[in-house]
Amino acid sequence: MADQMQSQGASRFGRVIVYALLTLMCLYYLLPLYVMISTSFKPLDEIRTGNLLSLPVSPNFEAWVKAWSGACSGVSCDGLKGYFWNSIRFVVPSVLITTIVGAFNGYVLCMWRFRGSDVMFTALLIGCFIPFQVILLPMARTLGSFGIANSTAGLILVHVVYGLAFTTLFFRNYYITVPDELVKAAKIDGAGFFRIFWRIILPLSLPIIVVSIIWQFTQIWNDFLFGVVFSSGQQQPITVALNNLVNTSTGVKEYNVDMAAAIIAALPTLFVYVVAGKYFVRGLTAGAVKG
Repeated sequence: MADQMQSQGASRFGRVIVYALLTLMCLYYLLPLYVMISTSFKPLDEIRTGNLLSLPVSPNFEAWVKAWSGACSGVSCDGLKGYFWNSIRFVVPSVLITTIVGAFNGYVLCMWRFRGSDVMFTALLIGCFIPFQVILLPMARTLGSFGIANSTAGLILVHVVYGLAFTTLFFRNYYITVPDELVKAAKIDGAGFFRIFWRIILPLSLPIIVVSIIWQFTQIWNDFLFGVVFSSGQQQPITVALNNLVNTSTGVKEYNVDMAAAIIAALPTLFVYVVAGKYFVRGLTAGAVKG
């Protein structure tokens, strides 16, 4: 009996230690976010004289308003508003196209094997590991040839081309879990190539569709390299504008505005994760085993 009580006490002590360490790690991880949020609500005088970790004494939204509609980003002093909508205009089509085409590619590579399909899938896998920098020059020449350089359409094409390898891999691995008998039965009933895809395969794909949307939205929204290389002026995405805003050297350095601008730039990805995050891990692990 004494040994059992001692064992239970040791088990409780171990759990306390684990939860304490997890709590400390969580607080340490969230500390930068707390500093950003608290600083964004402080006036400049309070930032200069106060403590970095202190709560705002007189919180206000002036920094947020200025970051949205009045902060200087390069030579423009219209805030992040226009650049935010620039990102929306090319991120949404890019995510939708890569998700739909990736689903179709995964369906073809998994359900309709053809000569050379393995070679094509291997090439797509290689495409997942190609660094961004490798494709800058050939992509710039391609966009120039199509007449869409420094445009929203050009950014859409760049992100679609680079993202298709990932989405195809996601959907192909997910469709491996779909029973072959389901497709064979549909063929026997007279269903064709496209009908099987739209009526049977696609309705089963909600978890991996969410994975693709979250992955692509995060990658494209947070991209800086393609945005700074393949766009200019008022066509630039919010990540480039945020960099220009933070590095603007004219006037007083407004840390509260910089923090508010950074949070504004991060809000869409946070929203996507909050709304659909529970499907992310479920969809990623769905293709881990057959059956």
